[in-house]
Amino acid sequence: MGPTRPQKSCQTGEISTMEAAVQSHSSRDAGMQTDQSEETIQDLDLQQEAPVDYAGLLSFLQGVEDVVIKELNKNWRSHAFDGFEVNWVDQNETVSCLHSLLYPEAQDQKLQVTSVSWNATGSVVACSYGRLDDGDWSTEKSYVCTWNLDRRGLNPKRPDLVVDVPSSVMCLAFHPSQPSLIVGGLYSGEVLIWDTSRIEDPLIWRTGMTDDTHTDPVYQVDWLQDSKHSHHFQILSVSTDGKILVWQTQRDGQLMLVEGFALVAQQIPRSMKLKRTRGETAVGVTSLSFSHFDPSVFIIGVEGGYSLKCSTAVETAAVPRTVSSIPLKAPAQFAFSPHGGPVYCVSCSPFHRNLFLSGGTDGHVHLHSMLQAQPLISLQLSKKYLFSVRWSPVRPLVFAAATGEGEVQLFDFGKSSQKPAVSIKQASAQTPVYCIEFNIKQTQLLAAGDASGMLKIWQLSSDFIQQGPREMNHLEQLANEVTD
Repeated sequence: MGPTRPQKSCQTGEISTMEAAVQSHSSRDAGMQTDQSEETIQDLDLQQEAPVDYAGLLSFLQGVEDVVIKELNKNWRSHAFDGFEVNWVDQNETVSCLHSLLYPEAQDQKLQVTSVSWNATGSVVACSYGRLDDGDWSTEKSYVCTWNLDRRGLNPKRPDLVVDVPSSVMCLAFHPSQPSLIVGGLYSGEVLIWDTSRIEDPLIWRTGMTDDTHTDPVYQVDWLQDSKHSHHFQILSVSTDGKILVWQTQRDGQLMLVEGFALVAQQIPRSMKLKRTRGETAVGVTSLSFSHFDPSVFIIGVEGGYSLKCSTAVETAAVPRTVSSIPLKAPAQFAFSPHGGPVYCVSCSPFHRNLFLSGGTDGHVHLHSMLQAQPLISLQLSKKYLFSVRWSPVRPLVFAAATGEGEVQLFDFGKSSQKPAVSIKQASAQTPVYCIEFNIKQTQLLAAGDASGMLKIWQLSSDFIQQGPREMNHLEQLANEVTD
């Protein structure tokens, strides 16, 4: 056994440490004034195994079991720490630009970034190039580009993959679980699927140009979980021809129409501006967002300025029936108070079943409850158009909006319901930001694409990725407000 080493100070008595001569050692500091010999005896006693009274221990545990279970059940039902998560990420107090990505050939053609999407791993970002301003760009060559942000030696001006597309690409979306699959919607009305792991020939499925194909540009595409087979996905496409179509992949490389909806005049308020298509009055659909709580419920934005609550479970036929290989149904169930111009974007809350956002050409964002027509909150974010609005996937009270004045605005209802927490200058005031997308896997990242052909990756500050302890309560209060 090692020697006892006394340490003296003017404040306390002797403090001794003991080390056992075995492969592991322990130290013990006495924080009180004790006699040296008593401490040595205490250390020796600690190293001897004390007998355990198992019968007494069992009796004690049985005696307190009911009380402990009662307290655990009480804690389990408590909402005191709802929304609280331990966060080990380094604190970052500023929003900064990590990458400015571009494809020089697309910029030379003055193409715009029309859409952006993150893949299932959160490490690869894709963008589509095309045009959202005036003109017939249906025959102009465009591109889909991807960058792997985790790859060493990332070249911001050289995408990892460039796919040439014969028509302007208006929208795209990565598959939710297969990292290499991308679906895109074209100005021509066609829907295509690419496999980015096939460098030489990535195109694997397409709708072709048939009677079922959209007759107007496709403004949104998404992957829809098959209700019969949870690991299978179908493709959803939305167009200003008034149709919302669901496609299934076929072995021959074709996408086959399996379900469809058509928005027609009979379903919506008479005050809406409508257009005639193939002899019927159709309503142009610009955007769609599914409920995160009920897979049959979705919100759409339309050119007439309205947001509409819709359902996939409807049986009502769309009258008059459009030219289609299958009967199309009329999905609209409820119309919300309109914007002052076309609605370009809608986003359902991932944290509350009744809340959604809408934005449009009037520069306003509306926070809506699905239970009432009037918006809970109306915010003017821009004197120009709003092209995209997205709820944060991790902060219930945070959303981002892309403006026609070159800004990405981050709102936090926990701080203010009237002004943005941060305004990010993405581009010049004359250069609209067309698309934004939060990264679900790497939650500190936000991608934004603009009319100059630039795709920027922003790193968000800690404020925007750490949920507050009472944030869900605040969201519930917002949702329960009643408007006149």
